[in-house]
Amino acid sequence: MARAVPETHEEILAAAARRFAVTGYKGTSLQDIAREVGCSKATVLYHFANKEALLSELMAPAIAVLEALDARIAAHTGADAQRVAGEGFVDLAVRFRREIALLRGELPDLLQQPAFAHVQQISERLIDAFAGRSDRPSARIAALVVLAGIAETCAEFIAIPDEELRPALLAVVQRALEPVT
Repeated sequence: MARAVPETHEEILAAAARRFAVTGYKGTSLQDIAREVGCSKATVLYHFANKEALLSELMAPAIAVLEALDARIAAHTGADAQRVAGEGFVDLAVRFRREIALLRGELPDLLQQPAFAHVQQISERLIDAFAGRSDRPSARIAALVVLAGIAETCAEFIAIPDEELRPALLAVVQRALEPVT
């Protein structure tokens, strides 16, 4: 017996999240999502203009928090920028680790899409803050490793409780980044 047509965006979004987690964004078609929900591709397209629109809506809460963090960081320099970036990005990554896991391995390609182009610029500003606004290659390398490592760790350790993961990540951030002088 066929399932009823979904009545809300949420059912389609949940199915898209499950499919993206299993086969990745590029490996998932709108037909795959429709099949998962138990509806037609036309029904999915009624709710969402395309696959990018689905991903945009799935990622919108995380991107809004990232944009707010970017604004907070802009008001700081040196060690303060580094601290705000470290704490803020760890909090974001822990909170949105399921969304990060969905994009695992596909982020460089996704950042080329118009809806996500500004995320690359925010990432560059995060690296700058993690580096304490330093131009030293060693500080910038450490910053990039920390940024990528936090995201990868949160995607990998979905089941670790927030209250255990957050302090562990903050400790790594503190050890890995060059102190700002």
